[in-house]
Amino acid sequence: MTDYTISAVDEAMALLLIVAQRPGLGVTELAKLSGNTKARAFRILFTLEQRNFVVRKNPGPCYFLDIQSLYIGVAAQEQIALVRTARQYLLALGRECNENVQLRVRDGLECVCIDHWQSTRTTKTQSGAGSRRKLHAGASCKLLLAYAPPEVKHALLNSELQRYSKNTITQRSKMTQELSKILSEGHAISDGEITPDVLAIAVPIFDAQNEVVAALSLAGPKLRFDEQHGQYLERLQHYAALISSALKNSA
Repeated sequence: MTDYTISAVDEAMALLLIVAQRPGLGVTELAKLSGNTKARAFRILFTLEQRNFVVRKNPGPCYFLDIQSLYIGVAAQEQIALVRTARQYLLALGRECNENVQLRVRDGLECVCIDHWQSTRTTKTQSGAGSRRKLHAGASCKLLLAYAPPEVKHALLNSELQRYSKNTITQRSKMTQELSKILSEGHAISDGEITPDVLAIAVPIFDAQNEVVAALSLAGPKLRFDEQHGQYLERLQHYAALISSALKNSA
């Protein structure tokens, strides 16, 4: 099969994605993460900077996304069917509960936030669109792992499971039990697995083929969630059903 990949474009896009995922790094760190020499990484970053995709900020200098990346991100939100369909329901859920809302999808062995709503109340959770982590930690990630194909579960469970807090599940046997529980109950709960004293609940979103394509979650302080757990779960399930129905009707 003919390979039409343009290596320079491929390298630039890979580096741009690293800046998106790890903002605030310098050339040395970005070169190491991208597998480029420092000189090569600098030339790519300079080119992206000329096109306003990244911007250098001192001291450092450190690299962050610039206005053109924002434009592409906004345009993508409008064009991707899942985000476009879910947006109104995500906002309604956020305004109704005033807790952090996230829409996450699986990308290999990671889950990625593709849209979110930030609570107006003081909160410890600040995970926005584009943030990603491995599938073993957090309500949305565990839910997406529970509904993932067997080969994905096998690969994840046989990899190193990073510990984010003392409550992060890092043992294979415990994770296997957790995934069975999620499938049985139809939702996932994270009790301080990423951030101490923060609780999250996630439920699945189904497409026209009745496959799980995303996870919808609420997150906030454990004390408040303990009091509102039943109500929050009911509202999550309500809006996830609306999104799933809209996806099926638009197929």
